[in-house]
Amino acid sequence: MPRHHNKSSAAGGSQRQLRVGETVRHAVAEILAHGNVHDPDLEGHIITVPEVRMSPDLKLATIYVMPLGGHDTDKVIAALERNKKFLRGETARRVNLKFAPDIRFRIDERFDEAERIEKLLRTPAVLRDIAPDPQDSEE
Repeated sequence: MPRHHNKSSAAGGSQRQLRVGETVRHAVAEILAHGNVHDPDLEGHIITVPEVRMSPDLKLATIYVMPLGGHDTDKVIAALERNKKFLRGETARRVNLKFAPDIRFRIDERFDEAERIEKLLRTPAVLRDIAPDPQDSEE
């Protein structure tokens, strides 16, 4: 019988990955909220950090971001990539880890996906299928 289990097969990874990811998320969100990153492309943008996924060895953090309103996503990602070194250093100071994780930024697509599903649910074909059957109410 194996002595170790593959914990990362769970939905979001191991408990440790989830805990560290949440700590990194709070640190990055605080840095961005306080305007500590001085970049003209980030000024005037409110950026939310809905999720951070950590690799199993905690050496890579994938930070999902979304500018408020979903505008200028490419511009914001490019600005965050330019300031990656500063953000990594600031995060390392705020999060107590043996190694400062490398960071990469991705746009959070969940909002778009939720909107797409919502539109599908409002289509006439779906509404017809989920409407109560009039024959059932007659009995």
